[in-house]
Amino acid sequence: MSAIRIRTEIPGPASRALMQRRDAAVARGQAHSVPVFAASADGCRVTDVDGNVYLDFAGGIGVMNVGHSAPTVVAALRDQAERFSHVGFSVLPYESYVSLAERLVKLSPGAFPKKAFFVNSGAEAIENAVKIARHATRRSGVLCFEDGFHGRTLLALSLTSKVAPYKLGYAPFVSDVLRVPYAYCYRCAYGAEHPACDVACVDGIEQQFKRHADPRSIAAVVVEPVLGEGGFVVPPIGFLSRLAALCRRYGILVIADEVQTGFGRTGRFFACEHEGLEPDLLVTAKSIAAGLPLAAVIGRAELMDGPGEGGLGGTYAGNPLACAAAHAVLDLFESGDLLRRSEAIGARIEAHAREWRKSCALIGDIRRRGAMVGIELVTNRATREPAKRETDDIVRLACARGVILIAAGTFGNVVRFLTPLTMSDDELDEGLGVLSDCFATVAAQAITS
Repeated sequence: MSAIRIRTEIPGPASRALMQRRDAAVARGQAHSVPVFAASADGCRVTDVDGNVYLDFAGGIGVMNVGHSAPTVVAALRDQAERFSHVGFSVLPYESYVSLAERLVKLSPGAFPKKAFFVNSGAEAIENAVKIARHATRRSGVLCFEDGFHGRTLLALSLTSKVAPYKLGYAPFVSDVLRVPYAYCYRCAYGAEHPACDVACVDGIEQQFKRHADPRSIAAVVVEPVLGEGGFVVPPIGFLSRLAALCRRYGILVIADEVQTGFGRTGRFFACEHEGLEPDLLVTAKSIAAGLPLAAVIGRAELMDGPGEGGLGGTYAGNPLACAAAHAVLDLFESGDLLRRSEAIGARIEAHAREWRKSCALIGDIRRRGAMVGIELVTNRATREPAKRETDDIVRLACARGVILIAAGTFGNVVRFLTPLTMSDDELDEGLGVLSDCFATVAAQAITS
C-alpha cells in the first residue's frame, strides 16, 4: 500500500486559506520550503490540512531522527507534563536534567572528565561554547569556515558564512572572526585534488595565521564535522584530525558543531567518531529531543567549570519536558538499531542517486556520511555552475507528488536528505521513486529551456 496519498492540488484549499492568514499576521522573513500546512505526523509521514499524506525527507530540518510522534516520546512528555512543565533549573533543579547530562557525557567522544549544560537551540549552544572558550583561554578570536552555518543570533550569525538571506541588513557583526576555506573538495578553494593535495586546506590556515591573525589571539575553532546548511559537504578523512593537531599546537580549543550531524545522522552517534576527534567542546541540538527545544554544550570538565555560578543558564534552558523527550530519544537509540539503520538508509539513497546521475546531467556531485546525503546540482558538469533554479523546481515538484524535501548549500543547489531513521525500505523506495521522476522531469525541462 502506498504511503503517499495526494487528494487535492498542491497546495490544497485549506493550505491556501491558511497561507493568506499567515501572510497577514506573520513576518515575511519567516520563509517556508513547501506551501502546505501540517495537520499531523506519524513516523515518517506527514498529513496536511487538506488530508494529503507525504513522506518526510526533511525531518523538520534534521530534528526527527527517531520519527514523528514516537510513542515512547509522547508517553514521556505526557508523564512529565502531568507532574510539572517548568520550574526553572536555575531556581529549582530537577533530576532529569542531571541524569540527561550524565548520559550525554558518557556518549560524547573524549577519554577525559566531561560536563554538560543545556540551552534551547543550536545557536544558543554555539554562543555559550564560545563564551566558555573565551573564558578559559582569555582570548577573543574565533576561527570558522567558509560555507559554515552556526545559527542566527549575533555571534552565531557572525560565524555563519552565507550572506543572503541570513546576513543581509544585519551588520555590524562580531569582530575577531577569522574565516578560512573548508575541505570542500568539489569546489576546492585552492584548486587542488584530493588525495594528492594531502588536505592542503589545513596548511592554508597556517598561511592565514601569517597574514591575518595571530593564532595566540584565537580562543577556539568552530567546525562542523560535515557541513549542514553549507551543502552536506563531507570532508576527507584526515581533515579533522589535522585541524585538531594544528589547534593543539597553538592552544586553540576545538568546538565541534554537531547540531545537524549528531544523534545518529551520520551512522555514528556523533560524527566526530568517524575520525576519532575528541573535541574540547561539543555542541548538539536538533534531534536531541525529537522536536522539543533543547541543545547541549558538552566539554572538558575544567573548561565547563570555568565560568562562575550564574555565568551560564537561561529561563527555559533544559526545560523538564525537553529533558523527558531527550531521555526517551536516548532510550530508543540504546534499545534499537538506529545507527545501523542510518548507514543502511544512506547507502540506499546514494545507490539510487548514482543511478540517476547516469541520465541526469544536472547531478554534479553526490556526498554521503551515514544517512546524511547531499546531491549537488549544476547546469554544466565542466564549469560546475550552480543550478539553483532547477534545485528549487525539484523541491516544488517533489512536494506536489508527495515527498517533503529541502535544499541546502551556499548557492542553494544541493538537495539534502534528512529522513527519519525509522523509515522502512518500502517507504524509502517509494519516496526515491518519486524523486527519480522529479529529477528526470526537471532535467528534461532544463535541456529544452
